[in-house]
Amino acid sequence: MSGERLDISDNPFATDSATDSAARRKFVGVNFTCCDVYSRVYVNRDETAYEGNCPKCAKRICLQIGPGGTDSRFFTAR
Repeated sequence: MSGERLDISDNPFATDSATDSAARRKFVGVNFTCCDVYSRVYVNRDETAYEGNCPKCAKRICLQIGPGGTDSRFFTAR
């Protein structure tokens, strides 16, 4: 239409720092046998442990990070 402007300066494929850092957030997969559900558990702010809850019953889980640990990315919480 005549007289209207088209802004083509936005790049829908550009990543901003907030989205980019959220996409790289460290996690492990945990199968919570208490409620038979799977969930991701993310690393805490201090990067000393993976901490999270069962999404159904809120059972807490804490997996310590340290030397001599494991390379596993999936765990089972009983």
